[in-house]
Amino acid sequence: MHKSSIERALAGITVGPEVAVENLVMVPLLGPSVKTLDYITLDDAIGQNVSEIAEVSAHGVVPELRVVNRGLKPTLIIDGEELVGAKQNRVVNLTILVAANSELVIPVSCVEAGRWRAKSSRFAAAPRTQYATGRAKRMAQVSRSMAYSGVRLSDRSAVWADIAEKSARLQSTSATSAMEQMFTDHAASIDRYVRGCAPVDGQIGALFAIGDHIVGFDLLDDAATCRKLLPKLVRSYALDAIDMWTGSASSEQNRPVRPPITHLVPGFLAAIAGASQQRAPAVGLGEDVRLSANGLVGAALTVADRVVHLSGFAE
Repeated sequence: MHKSSIERALAGITVGPEVAVENLVMVPLLGPSVKTLDYITLDDAIGQNVSEIAEVSAHGVVPELRVVNRGLKPTLIIDGEELVGAKQNRVVNLTILVAANSELVIPVSCVEAGRWRAKSSRFAAAPRTQYATGRAKRMAQVSRSMAYSGVRLSDRSAVWADIAEKSARLQSTSATSAMEQMFTDHAASIDRYVRGCAPVDGQIGALFAIGDHIVGFDLLDDAATCRKLLPKLVRSYALDAIDMWTGSASSEQNRPVRPPITHLVPGFLAAIAGASQQRAPAVGLGEDVRLSANGLVGAALTVADRVVHLSGFAE
């Protein structure tokens, strides 16, 4: 039987030793580096001044941004990466490979409900992705939008409401209702999680759990790319881990013992591999694959029938 690119990518994964920081557990996903294209990450592209992201026009359009790639290599932007500046902060709705020497309009979601005025002409890439539970909800919204109307839109009101509720729990106040403020207010704790979740040799992805509950995972096609992007992903899951402690006793003696979760990983990845797939031409290079199963949501970008980035979450 012919296996899909998703099944083949997950079949080649082995599980590394889990590490735990407070209530967050990271399980390294190990595998061969099979980078299909010689792309660069968004941080590198902006840092090298070969790519820039701006509003689509002087007036701007909330769910869209324009990417200009003047470089000789494609630029990889992963699902949930936050872009800060311009008229309001946004997160990217899906993983995108922007072709070399090209311009592209990309779908995004607003994560700063109270601002629509320019801070800068261009966006900067934030050192994080959207927090993981928010990524999962938005991913499901985008998949439903694609299925019903063929467009990659999220539910703006739902995204804003989720940020407002999380901000309240974390006692984080922003004059513009910016998601960014939560990460700023809890930066010291988040950095502790990042230091504790360092990549290991051969790591091309990571699965994360909070306590004994698997939250989600990200898998890339290359260990070097994973090493660069892992801190962004850890920050995403770390904010959820901190949120789980809100309002609870934080002393060591009151913290529950963390059971090992490694034995749960094969079943979770198998469920992702067996999920139903909806395929469409990608925004940019490749093919966009949306995944759905009972209690799970996922998405992948593939190029030449190889996975560039795959992520999945428990709903």
